[in-house]
Amino acid sequence: MRVANSTIYDVIKYNLGNISEELNHANKVVSTGKRISEPSDDPVGLTQVLNIKSALSNFEQLGRNMDMGKSWLIASESAATNVQDLVSDAKALCVQMASSNTGAAQRISASENVRNMLEEVISLANTELNGRYIFSGSKTDATPFDQDGTYNGDGNPFEIRIGRDSSVEVGSDGEAVFGSVISTLSDLKDALASDDVDGIQTAMDNLDADFDHISKKISDVGSKMVRMEIKEAIFQDLKINNTERLSKIEDADLAEAIIDLEEKKLAYQAALSSSANVMQLSLVDYL
Repeated sequence: MRVANSTIYDVIKYNLGNISEELNHANKVVSTGKRISEPSDDPVGLTQVLNIKSALSNFEQLGRNMDMGKSWLIASESAATNVQDLVSDAKALCVQMASSNTGAAQRISASENVRNMLEEVISLANTELNGRYIFSGSKTDATPFDQDGTYNGDGNPFEIRIGRDSSVEVGSDGEAVFGSVISTLSDLKDALASDDVDGIQTAMDNLDADFDHISKKISDVGSKMVRMEIKEAIFQDLKINNTERLSKIEDADLAEAIIDLEEKKLAYQAALSSSANVMQLSLVDYL
């Protein structure tokens, strides 16, 4: 039974198409270095690849969160340390101004120094990083304190996510951190201006408490930094492990891929030659 030429041509076309597709795939594996580029290459492997890439993407986001968080904590620690230094200066000034050897004129003059300290504390309490205020609670776009010491933030410290179910506060409720210091310095300024020795001594006692309070804040920031550094080290290990897993699943053996490509090229050339011969014979039979 004679086979129709059209049938022969269809079979040849189909076979060449399959071989051409295999050749293109082999070439793609060599050029990209990846053995999986679409679901048909390895459905199970592709699912694993997608899961690992999702995990790596999540690690990258958490890493960015922690970079930002560390910047906030560093700025917070710096501001708190500077405020603590100002509190120490104010305490030293109180000791001098509470002395019976100090006159009203000196105290009035010293009140101006305290006013400058107060302005500096408010400025530090209004520390911002990349346009966001770190002592405004969750209202990071609002300036925490007015020049008169009024707080404009809220009591919900800004926090970042550092794990699937864990977060850490990197911002602060400015009123809780600096409110007492601002109030004490304001009272001290007024006591000095009015030559009120008792008021100066009261402010001195309050400054002791404020100093301890700021110390606790600095210590708290330090503990959060340590926590994030530990978490960051864990994520780095996980990233390395997952990247290695991804490479084992997704990457091709380049030597094997090149050999396979050369074999596919030879098969394609052989198929072309064979097809040409078949089509010539079919044409002669037809004539």
